[in-house]
Amino acid sequence: MDWQARLGDFLQHDWVRWYLLPGLGAALAALLAWQGERRRKRRSDPDAVGLLDWTNVTFWASFAALVLFGAAVRGYLSSGVPIFR
Repeated sequence: MDWQARLGDFLQHDWVRWYLLPGLGAALAALLAWQGERRRKRRSDPDAVGLLDWTNVTFWASFAALVLFGAAVRGYLSSGVPIFR
C-alpha cells in the first residue's frame, strides 16, 4: 500500500477531521501569536502600540489546541482502529 492511500484512510476518521486538524491549526495560531508577543516586547519604540493583545491570543489559542488534542486522543483511543500498522 502506498503512502497516499494510507494518508487518505487516516484522514477519513472523524476524530482527525474534527479534532486533530483544528488542533494543529490552533497550535499554529498560538505559535504565530507567541511570535507577535515576542516582537511586541522587543520593540524599540514603546509608544508604538499594536491592535491585538497577543498575550490573550496566545493563551486562548494554546487552550483551544490542548482541548482539541485531548479530544483527538480520546477519539483515537475509542476508535479501536490501529493507525500505525
